[in-house]
Amino acid sequence: MDRNLAMEVVRVTEMAAIASARLMGRGGKNESDQAAVDAMRRAFDALQINGTVVIGEGERDEAPMLYIGEEVGRRHADDPSVDIALDPLEGTNLCAYGRPGAIAVVAMADKGKLLNAPDTYMEKIAVGPRARGAIDLRRSPTENLRSIAERMKVYVADLTVIILERERHVELIKEVRAAGARIRLIDDGDVAGAIATCFEDTGVDVLMGTGGAPEGVIAAAAVRSVGGDMQGRLVPRNAEEVARAARMGISDMSKIYSAEDLASGDVMFAATGVTSGDFLRGVRFFGGGCETHSVVMRSKTGTVRFIQSRHKFDKKPGYNF
Repeated sequence: MDRNLAMEVVRVTEMAAIASARLMGRGGKNESDQAAVDAMRRAFDALQINGTVVIGEGERDEAPMLYIGEEVGRRHADDPSVDIALDPLEGTNLCAYGRPGAIAVVAMADKGKLLNAPDTYMEKIAVGPRARGAIDLRRSPTENLRSIAERMKVYVADLTVIILERERHVELIKEVRAAGARIRLIDDGDVAGAIATCFEDTGVDVLMGTGGAPEGVIAAAAVRSVGGDMQGRLVPRNAEEVARAARMGISDMSKIYSAEDLASGDVMFAATGVTSGDFLRGVRFFGGGCETHSVVMRSKTGTVRFIQSRHKFDKKPGYNF
């Protein structure tokens, strides 16, 4: 993988973001998601890769495209072989109801470098580069917050923790409040929440809580690209999910995964805003076109590029915008 490919990947997230943003606020999360999937799949056809989806829209019998195991890209003999983790629309409800923070995301790594995570829950904690090395899922939330504050040379009261607003997080929220930290509750989108910890101007310092395991792999790729830190631990909800994990080669449900365990080697990450959030602006339409705002990151170099693009729809007839 090279810098040219890194710049090409963003075209894929741009197309997914534009397609789903067309349906923003119309109340149809399935329609928004399908539009993003269709556009992303078409965009992959132009990419010079031998790609395999390892984190996608689900098992082959559950998803007609971008399913786990699907091969994408031009697939020429001299194209690089890569594994892909993707979410064409992270935050389907956010887009459907016009709320902030929906993004389209793609992560790429060399073959075998992305954890083939089962579709179950994962307990997660993520921080930016300033708190790298200060987190440990074996400790309580209070202990982690004190360690993070010490590493960042601030008070716990200065920290802002981003948490999904879910019933399962009631006790976590109580403990974080008791520890003295501030909280930002979000409806959806813990990938965007994890990434936000890595950019100081977002005002977010820590992600805590339980969300999807596949999203944990995508988030780890982004966090690694900018030198942040993350840990995850699978939390299966039933015996069926334990069996699914076993079929994917995972037998130790208590294992704590580092960001490097989840996404190792040379990793590329691209995201495009669908609705405006902490670090990316949403798609803005104008007569005959639109403007997008994206970020592209590479773990190999630590380079972070923000890309503002203007698209002319009459030059992209194949995407049916």
